[in-house]
Amino acid sequence: MRVPTLVKTAAAVTATAAAGAAVTSTSTSSHRYRSLRKPSWQPPSAAFPAVWTPLYALIAVAGARALERSHGADRAAFARGYALNLALNAGWSALFFGARRPTAALAEIAVLNASNLALLRRAARTDRPAGAALAPYVAWTLFATALNGAIVALNRGR
Repeated sequence: MRVPTLVKTAAAVTATAAAGAAVTSTSTSSHRYRSLRKPSWQPPSAAFPAVWTPLYALIAVAGARALERSHGADRAAFARGYALNLALNAGWSALFFGARRPTAALAEIAVLNASNLALLRRAARTDRPAGAALAPYVAWTLFATALNGAIVALNRGR
């Protein structure tokens, strides 16, 4: 894997993480978020940055590996899918925390899950380690979907 490609994917992932963090950091301490009913199995707030930091690193490495090992139309398709996935990733935070729309965020995260699976499949076809590196991201996002769904269900009518 070439350093310039890793730098580009790391920059894209860092921008995604920064966009999500900017919306999340002020919103999680807000009275509105704290007043939402949450399931008993929700991890503590400190778990989220502890999980997302290595996940974002894996997303950057996987992206660089897959881009380096693909060519032509396959490379362009992967790059478009990767960019869309990162936009959807940041978009969930904007909807859930920024816009305070958990139900809309639940619909959006369903699209993110489809994007994750397509990205994982495309990466794995190109480079098995890249696909394996995306698997924890896919799993965590599925968990986040369940959490988002539980929050919507617990706060229906509020």
